[in-house]
Amino acid sequence: MSYQVLARKWRPKSFATLVGQEHVVRALTHALDQNRLHHAYLFTGTRGVGKTTLARIMAKALNCEAGVSSIPCGVCSACTEIDGGRFIDYMELDAASNRGVDDMTQLLERATYAPTVGRYKVYVIDEVHQLSGHAFNAMLKTLEEPPEHVKFILATTDPQKIPVTVLSRCLQFNLKQMPLTHIVDHLSRVLEAEGVAFEPAALRHLAKGAAGSMRDALSLLDQAIAHGAGKVEDEAVRAMLGTVGDEHLFVLLDGLLGQDLHAMLDVAKLMDARSLSFDGGLQELATLFHRIALSQFAPDALLDETERNRLAPYAQALDPEYLQLAYQIAIHGRDELSLAPDDYAGFVMTLLRLHAFRPERAGAVRLTAAPAAERKLPPVAAPVVPSKAGAAVAPAPGVAAAIPASPPPAALAATPVEEDWHALVARLPLTGMAKQLAQHCELSERTATLLRLRLSPVHKHLLGKPQQEKLQVELQKSCGAGLRLEIDVAEPAAETPAERSRNQQRERQDRAIASIEQDPFVRDVVDLFDASIDESTIKPV
Repeated sequence: MSYQVLARKWRPKSFATLVGQEHVVRALTHALDQNRLHHAYLFTGTRGVGKTTLARIMAKALNCEAGVSSIPCGVCSACTEIDGGRFIDYMELDAASNRGVDDMTQLLERATYAPTVGRYKVYVIDEVHQLSGHAFNAMLKTLEEPPEHVKFILATTDPQKIPVTVLSRCLQFNLKQMPLTHIVDHLSRVLEAEGVAFEPAALRHLAKGAAGSMRDALSLLDQAIAHGAGKVEDEAVRAMLGTVGDEHLFVLLDGLLGQDLHAMLDVAKLMDARSLSFDGGLQELATLFHRIALSQFAPDALLDETERNRLAPYAQALDPEYLQLAYQIAIHGRDELSLAPDDYAGFVMTLLRLHAFRPERAGAVRLTAAPAAERKLPPVAAPVVPSKAGAAVAPAPGVAAAIPASPPPAALAATPVEEDWHALVARLPLTGMAKQLAQHCELSERTATLLRLRLSPVHKHLLGKPQQEKLQVELQKSCGAGLRLEIDVAEPAAETPAERSRNQQRERQDRAIASIEQDPFVRDVVDLFDASIDESTIKPV
């Protein structure tokens, strides 16, 4: 038997198996169960969202030998013949090739005769907006008052081109695009049923490439299985689609946060070497900025918990104002790609623009440092080296400037553990994910050679190897080269720097609100006009 493509093999055959159109399914099932049947239905929506599939399910529900019901049996001759396209009283017409008035006249003449074997004659006219004006006029009367045994189901991707005289004679149902999570879940079920190994990250790329169309997603899945030799892997799917992976985008963001332009340009070079789409890269970057902005202002709008946890550190590290500017830079950079000398140059200029407009951050390292001969290092106090006899002996002048002064081991525990950690985190020149890791940790143990931290399980996604290495390097610079860092995942027993910052911000906000509410002028205005104060508009100075 020849191979059947997944889009046809897994086409829904009942309302229960239809994905993502619950609002339409609810209305149609109630109408069928209560026998409140209209004579004409219009399904609108983009390609691959289930218009023709719904028409076939409706035809089975109307002609099932078990009776009119929202749950056709699927095994009787009428149901099986409709699924196979052989039912004599079910006709699908393509309006693109049968768009003339003569074609419509022939269809309407046949509609007057009673059904041959079924209960209803069902006419499905796909892409109905392509009918000519005369064809629309010819069908108006029959569409308004058809014979009792005839049902019309019209489908279109462009309802604006359908005359209002036709729209007014139909029940219109707008089919929406499939959400990303619905597509990923459906592809997972299909692959499990087919026995094909897959990586969940690869399905997200396929769902994004489908752009809301389930048929496109299944077609891309067929292509991915063939491309991966029977497996659906993340790297192979990205190579097949030519899309920019999430790791490239997050490297760009880390470089942007750390003002590391070289890291950002390395991503552009890697994309150029792999022939990845720069237009798609800017599109994905703008989408990422949009998701981070949602995480800042409406985190509940992100339904995927994994995505919410990964974007949370960037939402805290990026200024909301700059995030809006970065989004505009990305979308305008994409529009200007056609005007650039080449796509690579346009992409790089967009990255340079993102870097140029990045606000200065305390502790950020500028790439354009002054030459070594022009840099003036601050004087360093020379440590006093005791001699064998106990007298203090100063080192040689040339050695004094090369040895940094560091506190003796006993000084490390001179201050309380919690306060010492808060002050130390504030001094460290960290940015990006490494800074978020430090701020969400609690100091649990500190000796001359060991610094042990405790991180809440909620923030364990921050435990990346690059972040830990950056944090350890900065701690060694501040506390001694032999310091070793260990991080345990457990609930902190005390307040972390991030929690203290949030509490301080909340206290400042409460003081600002109290100050406004107690202001005599504001109280007079509230009493005079029976007004109320919108606390969300009050910001501490």
